[in-house]
Parts: sequence; C-alpha cells; structure tokens
Amino acid sequence: MPVRTKSVELSSIPAIAYKQKLPSGGAGIRIIRLDRAAEAVAALDRRTGDAVPSGKADGALFPAEAFEEAVELTAGLPYAARRGINISVRAEAEPEPEPAPAPESAGAPGRDMSESDEYKAIAERYCDENGKMNYALMNKDFIRFAARSKTVADMVAERALTDDIVIFVVRSRAAHIAGKNDSLGPAETAALIETLDELDPRSVFKELKRYINRLLAV
Repeated sequence: MPVRTKSVELSSIPAIAYKQKLPSGGAGIRIIRLDRAAEAVAALDRRTGDAVPSGKADGALFPAEAFEEAVELTAGLPYAARRGINISVRAEAEPEPEPAPAPESAGAPGRDMSESDEYKAIAERYCDENGKMNYALMNKDFIRFAARSKTVADMVAERALTDDIVIFVVRSRAAHIAGKNDSLGPAETAALIETLDELDPRSVFKELKRYINRLLAV
C-alpha cells in the first residue's frame, strides 16, 4: 500500500481524509465517508497544490469544499507507512475508486524517497508539536550549514548553478541527519527534494535557494 499521512476528520462532510503517494507518481488525497461505504481520490497538482478529483468521484458525496478542507488539514504532514483504514458502515460496500492520475502540470514522477532513511530522519527532526513539517526551521538549519561550508563557498566562487549547490547542501545535511557516512547521489537527492515538496507544494527549500541566489549575485 502506498505510504500516507495520518488521517484527519473533516467538518464539511462526515468523513476522514489522508494524503497518500499515488502509484502514478506524486501525492493524492483520499476521502472516506463515515456514514456510508463511499470513497473518493484526487491527485494534488504540484504547481498549485489544488486537488484534482478523479472522474469517478461523486460530487454530491464529495463536494469541492471537502477536498479543499482535506488539503488544508493534511498540508505539511509527513508520509508514514500505515495499514489501511477499515470503516464499518451500514451499507453495501462500493468498489474502491482508482487513484486519480497526476495532473499534466505535475511533470514526470521521480523516485519515491518516502521510505528512505534520509526522508524519515528529516521528517522526525523537523516536525512540530502538531506533527507537521516546520519548513522555516529546516531552511534555517540548511542555510546555516551552507554559510559555514567551504565547498559551498568554492561552488559560489566558481559560479555553479543554484540547483547544483542546493543538491550539495541537501545531500550533505540529509546524510548527517540520518547518521550516515555515505551521502545520496545527485539524482536521489533531487528525488528526496521532490518527495518533500509533495507534502506542501511550494518548493520546500525556497528560502535556501534565495540565500544561495544572494551569494551568487555578489
């Protein structure tokens, strides 16, 4: 089963919802009604963060505001490996909906890093008391590392690309946080960043990139 976030209870309809990795790539939202045997799935647009319901979703049972609430409540929650949720209702079970395909604007899906030691260590280190990722704290920590790194200073002097410097910073910090001697490769690091971005589509290391761009502008 694809990894998912913890479930949240909706107020707009009697249902629970959680974010999950879609087999087709990217993140999606699954809503499960509590008053009847009915579910719906939507893909999350990586550019806007909006939910794009599957064509099989019943708009009467799963209105747009329910998906909007589910997106808001699960924003920033890290993925976690969990067993499926079983809901007992007094109704004949309906077939489980097919996962919604990722929107075209999402781009090609990369490797899922949500089960990697690096992802789990980062999620554990930077989650706040509500269990959501603290992006401000994570960026502050990574920027502090970049400011002290001789390698980053050398890359800036050589006018390396911003993305290449970000990859170096993230792979170095991820290895340290996970307690590993060997760091991820560039492609795996890019996939790790992509997986983190799925939790809250807004470029998780936006502040780090701004800092590096300021260094390169000098």
